[in-house]
Amino acid sequence: MPAIEVQGLTKTFRSYKKEPGFAGALRGLVSRKFEHTTAVRDVTFAVEPGELVGFLGANGAGKTTTLKMLAGLLYPTGGSARVLGYVPWKREDGYRRQFALLLGQKNQLWWDLPARESLELNAKIYGIERTVFQRTVDELTELLRVRDKLNVMVREL
Repeated sequence: MPAIEVQGLTKTFRSYKKEPGFAGALRGLVSRKFEHTTAVRDVTFAVEPGELVGFLGANGAGKTTTLKMLAGLLYPTGGSARVLGYVPWKREDGYRRQFALLLGQKNQLWWDLPARESLELNAKIYGIERTVFQRTVDELTELLRVRDKLNVMVREL
């Protein structure tokens, strides 16, 4: 049984389309117009237990929206998903104890420092012990095969 199974997952956002000006604002009180934006359309995939995958795509492709649905933070407008045997958006206690979503951005790093120094600065800000920090950096740079990037300026990554 897959650890993650997604079938036809879709998410469409509905937003109010405001007409410009005061008259448009008044008309909006009586009759609102909405527009729909599809962020994720018919996504299907499966991840087996122990399988390591990357979730890649262009800006605006729906990566974060998909992950938020798998974390149970957003309800889909279509399709289905099971993660560790749970339907994520039901937010059952057993699921919430096993699944977490951490979103990171390159802009959380200091552009004018090498990646290693930027990570060290964040470790100090968040009070992470040096040994824990070093072990984590070693494990992740090995796993992700980016050890050679640690001394590169963040702006050049």
